[in-house]
Order: sequence, then structure tokens, then C-alpha cells
Amino acid sequence: MAEIERESMDYDVVIVGAGPAGLSAAIRLKQLDPDLEVVVLEKGSEVGAHILSGAVLDPCGLDALIPDWKEKGAPLNVPVKTDNFYILGEAGKVRVPNWPMPPLMKNHGNYIVSMGNVCRWMAEQAEALGVEVFPGMSCSELVYDGDTVTGVIAGEFGRQADGTPGPGYEPGMVLNGKYVLLAEGVRGSLSKQVIAKYDLAEGKEPQKYGLGMKEIWEIDPAKHREGTVTHTMGWPLGSNAGGGSFIYHAENNQVFIGFVVHLNYENPHLFPYMEFQRLKHHPEVAELLEGGKRVAYGARAISEGGWQSIPKVVFPGGALLGCSAGLVNVPRIKGNHNAMLSGKAAAEAAHAAIAAGRQRDELTEYEDDLRSGPIAKDLKKVRNVKPLWSKYGLSASLTLGGFDMWTNTLGFSLLGTVGHGKSDAAATGKAEDFAPIAYPKPDGKLSFDRLTNVSFSMTNHEESQPCHLKLKDPELPVRVNLPVYGGPSARYCPAGVYEFVGEGAETKFQINFQNCVHCKTCDIKDPEQNINWTVPQGGDGPNYPNM
Repeated sequence: MAEIERESMDYDVVIVGAGPAGLSAAIRLKQLDPDLEVVVLEKGSEVGAHILSGAVLDPCGLDALIPDWKEKGAPLNVPVKTDNFYILGEAGKVRVPNWPMPPLMKNHGNYIVSMGNVCRWMAEQAEALGVEVFPGMSCSELVYDGDTVTGVIAGEFGRQADGTPGPGYEPGMVLNGKYVLLAEGVRGSLSKQVIAKYDLAEGKEPQKYGLGMKEIWEIDPAKHREGTVTHTMGWPLGSNAGGGSFIYHAENNQVFIGFVVHLNYENPHLFPYMEFQRLKHHPEVAELLEGGKRVAYGARAISEGGWQSIPKVVFPGGALLGCSAGLVNVPRIKGNHNAMLSGKAAAEAAHAAIAAGRQRDELTEYEDDLRSGPIAKDLKKVRNVKPLWSKYGLSASLTLGGFDMWTNTLGFSLLGTVGHGKSDAAATGKAEDFAPIAYPKPDGKLSFDRLTNVSFSMTNHEESQPCHLKLKDPELPVRVNLPVYGGPSARYCPAGVYEFVGEGAETKFQINFQNCVHCKTCDIKDPEQNINWTVPQGGDGPNYPNM
């Protein structure tokens, strides 16, 4: 096939992803030098369309980036007033008191926010400084000169299902940069490529992940307690998996309710989405939601490996920012502040390099800042909580992890740095070794079937394009995953993308890619690592309003 000819544009810095990390980098670059040419490329239909987070925001990142954010109208309108933590049983709860928790676990001074709306506001700040922000532009390929990343290909449209150009084909453009900053979020497709190509994870623990699912509810005003933050552990997961729930009382009588399941669970019969739906029937949660209505649904993976899983974050020509590098503080359930700090640090390194006449080398100053600056101070203190939970369970992690966080707050740790061990895919057990789990049928009032809920994500994909979920071996799901693991993709996907249809020799593996909400769980949890998540056409996927 003839090589595709593409137009090209040159920038000082090309940023992939208009989340908190990418937008922070863009804003900081223009703060430092208004003459720098900076572009941000976003695969969602608009900025914020693919942003999903709890979220209780620690404003330290915003304080560092835009100190006068209040005066500029940042949508941080709900300060945290009450902080609750419960361990649930099937019909009751036990409150964990706040006083024994280390200071870093307190939410005083934080805000309940829609990160989608925060990113929309940040994009306005970036554009006011002269940043070019292009939504609806998927970055499908990296561009290299030898061993160096020089740019990306963005905005390719119109390929047919077989991959060949259709009648309305648009080849996209090459956007070249002196540096390319990848801020794609968790398990980004280009980030995954550079981590593999440059062996950036060498000597690091495997990255660990959780699946976060979230609904927005409008509830009875009499039950609404603006500023209340509640976290739970225990039921319904029990010993089947790590994880827990969050319930945040936001503004306008809305409640953000979510559920996180750690993806290192062994039992392949576990159905994370249905565990979330079961949670809402707990008496405490059901009482809150009864009489209300769900208005939005979505899901995304969360990086949980923490300090010991952060890869090298620089490579020839670029860097990894935010969740592409895995900067979430797991016990705090917060990563947006570190995403902003990483964007700021990468921008400062890129600005200094360009000012010194450098380009397309490694931004070692950014690596140094990440390993020794505020992000390091935040993540090192909590580095053992996740592996302790994975190895010893909930009770031990609360005790040992809490003790370790306290000692780290004082400047030392008796445990050193605990390793994670297996990847989440390798942790998956064989179906024959575990009992199937019976889940109650959704009632349509508090709990809902997946496809109904997916309609509340407003997700959409052009059906004539190639499937963006690539199988390395198309026969493997039926040949191996179904008989050995019980076909876990039919359950771990929170959007019902994967299903096995037919029986016996007629069984086929079906991919309903139109349902995909871009959570990346399949790319992470598939036990044979047979699924490769790639970007669809720009503008496709979920259209989250204020997640």
C-alpha cells in the first residue's frame, strides 16, 4: 500500500490529553514563555467528555499552578465538611474513627468536584494564554526520527471496518514538537508503546490497577448533606477482592456514588459491575438513594501501583505525565493533584530545555523533580498500603498500613518498600478452582443492567470504522479464556463490550465496541493479555457531562 501523505505542523510542545496533567503542562508553559507554540490534543468530543474521577480534590496542585484560582472562577464550590469511613457488613456498618488516621488521610481543605468541569475551566485558562486545544483529535501513532519521538499523528478519520481508507478518508496530520508530553490517563495506548519500546518499567514493580465505576444521582433534598464524604470497605466484596465505595455529596442535591474493585482479584467469576449494583441495596445506601434518580454512569481504570511502580518517566523526545505515569495516592483515593504537579514540573523542564537550545532529548530535570519533589513526598509515605492489602487482606492492611503511614509521616518505615508481585492479569485464577457467584437481578430502581446504564454514559462510536479493541489471537478467547477462565471478559468489562454467543462448537467471541467507555480494563485484566486497547476515531467514546 502506498505511503499516506500527511500535512504537518510544527510546535514547541505537543501534549496528548486534555486532562489535569496535560492542561497543567500547557498552562505552565505559556506562563513561562507566552511565545512558545503549545498544542493540546484531546480524543474526547470536548474537553471533559472522557474525564471520570470521584472526586475529592486536594487543591495543592492548583495552588501551585494558578494561585488565584478562586478569583478566576474555578469550579471548586463544595469544601469537604464531614469525613466518614465505614466497614460494611451485609446489613450494618462499623464506623472507623478519624482520630487514629495519619494527617495525610484527612480531607480538611479539600473540595468535592466534577473533574470534567475542572478540566473544562482549565482549558479556558489555557486558551486564554494562547494554547491551541483541539478536542475530537485521537492520536493514533507516534512519529519517530530514528530512536527519538518527534511528534504524533492525529485526526485520522474514515477508515473502513477492514482498515482500508473509505471514500471520506482523512489521513490526519503530523504534529511535530521539540517535546511530546503524553498525558493520556491510565494505560494510554501511546504511553504503553513508549514504556515497552524504551523499557521504562525495567527494575520497577508491575503497575497495579483498580476498576472505578461511578453514578451521579439526584436525591431527595431532605437527605442531601453538601460537603459530606463517605468511604466504605468490606461488603459486598468481602474476601473476593479488594476495593470499596465512595459517596460524595456534591452541589445541586447531587451525590457522586462510586465503587472501586482492585483488579488483582483471583476469582474469574467475580463481576465487578454487579458488585457495584449490589452495594446500592445496602440499607445505608438504599435509604439515601430511594426517591432519587440516576443521571449519569461511567467507568475507568485507576493506577494503583504507587511509588514502586512508577516507570522512568522520560524518553528521547518526551515524557509521561499524570496517570500515564501512575501517580495516584491509593489510600487517599487521589491523583488529580499529582497529575497537575507532574504537568507543571514537566513544563518547567521543557521550557528550560528549549530556552537552552535543546530539543528531543530526555528531560532528566523532570525525572529528578518527580523522584524528589512534592509528588515523591506524597507517594513514598503510602507506598506499602496497596501491597499489604493485596498480600494480607483488609484487616491487616488497615492495621499494618495505618502503622506504616504513621511511621512514614515521622520519616521512617520499618517495612522498607513492599513489592506487589504478580500483574493483575497473572493474578487471575482458573474457573474450576473457584465457586461461581450468584448475583441478584437488578431491580431497575436502585440497580440497573449494564446496557441500560451504559446509555447514561452517552457513549457512541462510528460503527463503520475498524474495531479499536485488537485481538492478538482471535481464536484465543474461545480456545483458552472460556474453558480455562470461564470467559472473564464478559464480566470484567463494565460496559458489556465482550460476550460469548452460541454454544459448543458454534461458540463465538463477540466484541460490541460501540459500548466501550474507554476504561481500559480489558487491556489490563485479560489473563492472556490478548486484548490491545487502541484509540478509535476522535470524538468517539463516552460523553460525560460532569463526571
